[in-house]
Amino acid sequence: MSEFKRIPPEQAQALREQGAVVVDVRDPATFAALHISGSKHLDNHSLHAFIQGADLDAPTVVVCYHGNSSQGAAAYLISQGFSDVYSMDGGFELWRTTYPAETAQGTPE
Repeated sequence: MSEFKRIPPEQAQALREQGAVVVDVRDPATFAALHISGSKHLDNHSLHAFIQGADLDAPTVVVCYHGNSSQGAAAYLISQGFSDVYSMDGGFELWRTTYPAETAQGTPE
């Protein structure tokens, strides 16, 4: 079984530009206030449907607040059969200072 990889925002952005799926595991209200453009909100309610409909081989970048919770979520996705999973170090807080124009508001997709 493979393991997830920890990456900086710059590498996450490069993967995103190549079509990687970005999932955000922060709480729904925080996600709605501001998130990475095009990211999907993932929580206990949406997790099963996400896994059922996902391409398990597609690059998947997991984002949280500061890069800690995303590691657990990334490990879980690997355990569910995902093969190319990344946890973004620094989380959304570092992303929004690095790529402020690549954020959006709104409810989870």
